[in-house]
Amino acid sequence: MATQVPVYTPVDYPFPPKPAVLDDEQKEHYKARIKMLLKQKDAVLVAHYYTDPEIQALAEETGGCVSDSLEMARFGRDHPAKTLVVAGVKFMGETAKILSPAKTVLMPTLEATCSLDVGCPVEQFSAFCDAHPDHTVVVYANTSAAVKARADWVVTSSIALEIVEHLDSEGKKIIWGPDRHLGSYIAKQTGAEMLLWQGECIVHDEFKARALRELKAQYPNAAILVHPESPASVVEMADAVGSTSQLIKAAQTMENDTFIVATDRGIFYKMQQAAPGKALIEAPTGGNGATCRSCAHCPWMAMNGLQAIESALADTDSEQHEIFVNDNLRDKALIPLDRMLSFATGLNMPVKGNA
Repeated sequence: MATQVPVYTPVDYPFPPKPAVLDDEQKEHYKARIKMLLKQKDAVLVAHYYTDPEIQALAEETGGCVSDSLEMARFGRDHPAKTLVVAGVKFMGETAKILSPAKTVLMPTLEATCSLDVGCPVEQFSAFCDAHPDHTVVVYANTSAAVKARADWVVTSSIALEIVEHLDSEGKKIIWGPDRHLGSYIAKQTGAEMLLWQGECIVHDEFKARALRELKAQYPNAAILVHPESPASVVEMADAVGSTSQLIKAAQTMENDTFIVATDRGIFYKMQQAAPGKALIEAPTGGNGATCRSCAHCPWMAMNGLQAIESALADTDSEQHEIFVNDNLRDKALIPLDRMLSFATGLNMPVKGNA
């Protein structure tokens, strides 16, 4: 069974300011500017499922893509554009740069981070790994390039179960980082011996089982869709548990006409496209009178506004927007990433679905 090991004090995340609210005229101005600059700079916009719907729509309108972080990076690698504009959080820009070292990778703001990334500093994580040298290190894709470089395997939520089962069948003991909820879910499903780093996604960590039961009582015929980064008590109530792309597929293929969705509400844009006739309801992040920090939307993803994207393309000061990963770090991070991709090829399965 998995053993949870508290290795650091929970992080008090410094939440970013929200972008300025734009009126319709301003939005159209920035959209027109972005479309023009994308052509001028030979650039393509890739956006994560958790960005605001207007950003996802703009990526689609301009020939980019909306997906999970690994698929965003692979799309950028295979696209002929010389410049990638990554609307997401910093580790996603780093992953894109790892797969496309010769391309310029820009982000609307380099301050857009992730609680999983912030909560897993490479120095502390490396020390934890060094204290357990007989363990195989498996890290979630939602981590910095430096943490990936320290790992033996990088996994997405869509293939994590298969890889951990494979390692467990070889008698390997595992260090898992950084999401404790996803790690606990995988340990329960596989029975693997795992030491869990105590990180969390602030969005998924806030879904509450008690409030979810109350909502389910109001909509008894609704199916509950849950991302496995959520607490175990929420996962246990799910009719389907899966990655972002897997949850979208579930909404499309399940017979229910109503779904309660426990993941970032940014996913509703693509989920509604996939299941246009179905009703989507946000899972609750707290009980009656409770407050929340994320309220089902990542505050760092919200930093990817139209004005910030325009600045990334127009600004000549690359230090404000460009992602750099040095060659040595890239080479080390690519090893566990390629290991996962090769494993997936051997199973003939897609590798999508990290948050």
